[in-house]
Amino acid sequence: MIRVLLAEDHPVVRAGIESLLAVAEDIEIVGAVGDGETAVALAAELEPDVILIDLSMPRLDGIAATARIVADRADARVIVLTAFADRERILGALDAGALGYLLKDAAPEELLSGVRAAARGEAPLAPKVASELLAARAAERDAGLTEREREVLELVAEGMPNKLIARRLEISEKTVKAHLTRVFERIGVTDRTQAALWARRHGIGPG
Repeated sequence: MIRVLLAEDHPVVRAGIESLLAVAEDIEIVGAVGDGETAVALAAELEPDVILIDLSMPRLDGIAATARIVADRADARVIVLTAFADRERILGALDAGALGYLLKDAAPEELLSGVRAAARGEAPLAPKVASELLAARAAERDAGLTEREREVLELVAEGMPNKLIARRLEISEKTVKAHLTRVFERIGVTDRTQAALWARRHGIGPG
């Protein structure tokens, strides 16, 4: 029996998903809550096999709740639910530790299949979401970073200051600054923090 915890703030949607899961003979709903904080607490208490969690919730959103759930239990299997396919939220949820990502307007069988796949340790991804992920990963290539610019960005993502980057790459600090200026322009950010976040979202630097 697959034990599922559901976190969804809209009562009607929550009831609909509960009804759908209830008809499956191999799935048991062990909890259904309406906010992220309660979801985190129940995930720790009940240790469900799969956690279905909405992205937009009061008190704690789905991405933050996912991060806390996975931090408490590394093998937690979280599937994020949302009503839209948004690149940044997809990456944010997966970076936070979500195993998979499904849309609320998915066909009933797709949702059930996603729960079963997550219980097996697989990563269910809605087709629309998979497309968004591919587009996001392609963004790095589209940014046109040179090999040296990528090296500099990777070290920025690791939290390294310009002086140490210069020493590591055996170039001058002035050259590091010049590379960073071009990197900022190419990826559309204005400071080191934004650059580091962009890098991590696109698989550059520490995981």
